[in-house]
Amino acid sequence: MTSYDVIVIGGGHAGCEAASAAARLGARTALITHKKETIGVMSCNPAIGGLGKGHLVREIDALDGLMGRVADAAGIQFRLLNRRKGPAVRGPRTQADRRLYREAMQREIDAIENLLVIEGDAFDLLTEGETVAGVIMKNGQVFRAAAVVLTTGTFLKGLIHIGDRKIPAGRVGEEPSVGLSETLARFGLKLGRLKTGTPARLDGRTIHWDRVGRQGPDEEPVPFSFMTDTIVNRQIDCGVTRTTDATHKLIADNIHRSAMYSGQIEGVGPRYCPSIEDKIVRFGERDGHQIFLEPEGLDDDTIYPNGISTSLPEEVQEAFIRTVPGLESVSILQPGYAIEYDHVDPRELQLSLAVRKSPGLYLAGQINGTTGYEEAGAQGLVAGLNAALAAMGREPFVFSRTDSYIGVMIDDLTSRGITEPYRMFTSRAEYRLSLRADNADMRLTPTGIELGCVGEARRTRFGSWKRAYDDGHTLLKSLSITPNEGARYGLKLNRDGQRRTAFDLLAYPDQTIEGLRPLWPQLDAIDPRVSEALQIDAAYAVYMERQAADIAGIRREESAAIPDDFDYSVLPGLSNELKQKLAQQRPRNLAQAMKVDGMTPAAVSLLLSWLRRQERGAQGVTGRAAQ
Repeated sequence: MTSYDVIVIGGGHAGCEAASAAARLGARTALITHKKETIGVMSCNPAIGGLGKGHLVREIDALDGLMGRVADAAGIQFRLLNRRKGPAVRGPRTQADRRLYREAMQREIDAIENLLVIEGDAFDLLTEGETVAGVIMKNGQVFRAAAVVLTTGTFLKGLIHIGDRKIPAGRVGEEPSVGLSETLARFGLKLGRLKTGTPARLDGRTIHWDRVGRQGPDEEPVPFSFMTDTIVNRQIDCGVTRTTDATHKLIADNIHRSAMYSGQIEGVGPRYCPSIEDKIVRFGERDGHQIFLEPEGLDDDTIYPNGISTSLPEEVQEAFIRTVPGLESVSILQPGYAIEYDHVDPRELQLSLAVRKSPGLYLAGQINGTTGYEEAGAQGLVAGLNAALAAMGREPFVFSRTDSYIGVMIDDLTSRGITEPYRMFTSRAEYRLSLRADNADMRLTPTGIELGCVGEARRTRFGSWKRAYDDGHTLLKSLSITPNEGARYGLKLNRDGQRRTAFDLLAYPDQTIEGLRPLWPQLDAIDPRVSEALQIDAAYAVYMERQAADIAGIRREESAAIPDDFDYSVLPGLSNELKQKLAQQRPRNLAQAMKVDGMTPAAVSLLLSWLRRQERGAQGVTGRAAQ
């Protein structure tokens, strides 16, 4: 019987990051997937990043994950969203070449030491008591492991809907996973049903491109990865069109034939990526809905019409699509469809993404109720890291919502659960001024180095960059000027007699290091690579100082861990209703307990007092044992 430290099931975005992270830590890792050739497949929209999502990709990259580098290798239309707004809410995004992305991901996976790809169908989990100890394949083969990471995407009892047609599948042309879904139910985990969808794929050669608008790429592409110097792929335009009154009438007349509205689908769909049927029902007063015509590759005529996912019958899809300007004669290569699948209530998980009821088992990706490649990849990285740490006998690592969007997402999932597929937005983060896409490396790469998941190439490059940043920061802080001196250089400063450093001046609107060089020629010594980072940090410095106390408080609350078996019934002074809520939701720490409906400041103080009392008691027992 073959044994590994970590086994990852599923070769999608979560599985690739999980397997890579575990192997980077030195764990002997196996990645089980139906077919090696499907590793890295972009099953829906061939795009990476966006608002909130782009932040996650930058954080994955900062920890030496794969998604950023692969997106840079495959990107064919880079755009920095919200460029005119503040850096905190800017989101890097790229349209990707589907083939190039898959090939780049497979090259990355093949190059990782300690990682073996196994083709086959994982049917069940090997258990010893309540502990997961390996994987049982459909052919009866057994692989043992100290930890197993499950990243099944939409494959758990996956069911495709096209009108009244139902096709069991994890995605088009691939069998669903039924055995593992039954295994999770047997473990006593709370399962739910979700759905997502995708639009028809169009033949770009049959589109009237002269009748649609165009959206071009940025003139200077901003890469995702800290390790990418330049983007080498040719950059392309996307088309832009919109639905019409005729489109809406056809959809409304056939709404009863949609799988979503005929009652065939049990699962809840994503609110922020609705089907075209949902848009017509919920926003019927609008005169049109925008459609982005996104090429799926440089050498591929397939077009992804972003904005019209649907589960209507094929003939209705063909009819309504041809009412859209530019698509009057279009050929449909593949109909759109909805897919529903099982997921696990993420409140069953610890912050490490370990399953509380089944030691040795970790879950990542859509199985936890999220939607999107980026959310899946970030969870995969966390689950893979912690599975490897557990296999090595090390303590789990928990991401804080004060230092990463990864931490925000996992805290949201494990404390609140989901009622619809979870999607990351910048608005979910309380401290988004400090959790910016541009500073992900400064925030997380030192942590990655400490954990041991950052390779030598990134360590060396980051070390050089950090030294250049520190030198520039020191120089900016060492140079200062009075208001009167500044006036001679055209600077309008309050005549308060206070000296202001060059770093202080960068917080002023439209002020740059370049603009300060007439005052201080020595600023030429600042490395051009770090100038933008210094300018952004200076602009946010005042706000960061104000947030520091709040962040410290949240971290203290997060560090007040609550044992899984904590008996809330012994707490005097809490209502029975609140005791029941706490026992049911099982908050992992004081910060999560504070979010439970009905928690009062008095209840928080009482809980904290009891936690400290238990901690002192445990320390006393440890001390007596040592004597």
